[in-house]
Amino acid sequence: MTDHGADLLIRAGAVHTLVPGRAPQRALAVRRGRFAAVSADPHGLDHLVSADTQVHDLPGATVLPAFDDTHTHLIFAALGAHDVPVHQARNIPEFLELIRRRAAVTPEGEWIRTTTNWQELNLAERRMPTAAELDRATDRHPVLVKRGGHNDVVNTYALRLAGITVDTPAPPGGVIGHGADGKLNGRLIDNALRLVEHLVPAADRDRRIGGLRLASHDYAATGIGTVRDCAVTPEDYAVLLAAREAGALSTRVRVLISALGLTSATQVEDLLDLMGEWRGTSDPWLSVWGVKFGLDGGLEAGATEEPYACDHSFSGMLIWEPDALVEAVEAVIRRGRRVGTHAYGDRAVRVLLDVYERVLDRHPGLPAGTLVMEHGGLAGPEQRARAVALGIPVTIQQPLLHDTAEVEEGFWGPERVARLFPARGWVDLGAQVSAGSDFPVGQFGAMRSVWGMTTRQTVIGVKGPEHAITYDEALTLHTTNAARLTGEEHLRGTLTPGRLADITIWDRDPAHCPSDTLRDLNPTHTFVGGRLVAHTGTRHR
Repeated sequence: MTDHGADLLIRAGAVHTLVPGRAPQRALAVRRGRFAAVSADPHGLDHLVSADTQVHDLPGATVLPAFDDTHTHLIFAALGAHDVPVHQARNIPEFLELIRRRAAVTPEGEWIRTTTNWQELNLAERRMPTAAELDRATDRHPVLVKRGGHNDVVNTYALRLAGITVDTPAPPGGVIGHGADGKLNGRLIDNALRLVEHLVPAADRDRRIGGLRLASHDYAATGIGTVRDCAVTPEDYAVLLAAREAGALSTRVRVLISALGLTSATQVEDLLDLMGEWRGTSDPWLSVWGVKFGLDGGLEAGATEEPYACDHSFSGMLIWEPDALVEAVEAVIRRGRRVGTHAYGDRAVRVLLDVYERVLDRHPGLPAGTLVMEHGGLAGPEQRARAVALGIPVTIQQPLLHDTAEVEEGFWGPERVARLFPARGWVDLGAQVSAGSDFPVGQFGAMRSVWGMTTRQTVIGVKGPEHAITYDEALTLHTTNAARLTGEEHLRGTLTPGRLADITIWDRDPAHCPSDTLRDLNPTHTFVGGRLVAHTGTRHR
């Protein structure tokens, strides 16, 4: 490259391109949003500097590709930017007081929502609030308390609006909670969420765009340049399109349109009809990856082969009958779309592999990576080998295990929790495995995830150390493997001339950081497409 110079030049102590066999470089140049050149000499690209070149001279810094979070929920994070911040509460009285304060400034009858990234075991009472307690915070507003993507607690006002009584039957694949006295306790799980959530009006478009601006910047500030959002409604996608048009996104977004709550191929066909208008767009910032299904529940309802430790009569819950899921998945692939399916417990993993094998047998020649397993939490050796033989990629989320280990031990016992997300086994088999956070259940962050995969630390100590992987392997799961999952290995994942200039700069080499430092390490700069989207000292909040 000799013409027009560079838009951006970075000189650093080490530029790790992640190209196998290539030694660390010392300089890189960017032009028009793509890498133009790298050099082993820190001044080897100085001839590209012009009056318009932005130069970062950082002799002590380490440069890496920007990271992918391959299974997360940016939409939830964006909604939470304006919701009641109950994740800050230390006990249920504080939890209720935060809702009470919001109620005091909210017109009567309007919905009140909370943030989703909290765990009941972080509260002094170590349980969820009940509908009756939420009623004490406000009985003049419907209240929706979400915890992660599988659980809601609502107050009596919301139950009344939804027409839910003690006699209302739970929908297939869902739970309506009752207390020991038989009364409704406000708890809704999985397919029961829609009974209430469809009543919640969409937030104002400008407010939602503002939430995406805040949330995507927060992801970028941890080193994440691309998110794969695994539960986006058509309405959410319209907001993402508007945010993209407004320049509000600090990360690239790869969208899985949600089929959660759907129960038949006919309903899926209707969803695909809505998606038809999005085909043919090629935007490196925002695109539809495919469709998301859920086969089993989350922490409290993952489908297991053996009964739960806390209830020997319960083994979790399958949300789809296998025959119906085969039909629904086939509806998606006939439209040329990809499928990601949530399978958490070992029984769900087995059933999903059965489903995918039937689909592959009936549709030979499907493009690689069309069918993906999301989580594969308790996948054992036989299941892992089978997934690799079938060519099924899997996404794993160590931050989810870190944050929820104590909750999960209560349901599954310590032995099964130690087996969750067996990264070592996947890597040793040569699986196409990539990594993410599953925010809001796990905390997002590039190095937080790397730290977790290399240490197997959780909130209650190390779990399953034999499943730990190396730092370099963890980087691969968030970069080159992640780009392969999205079908963009020719565009992202390595610092290679011609590829998109998605870059993170660190003031120390993460590979040589002490463990406790690595956990909370964030980059000083994050660039996406050569544009600085986050740097130390700037927050949009």
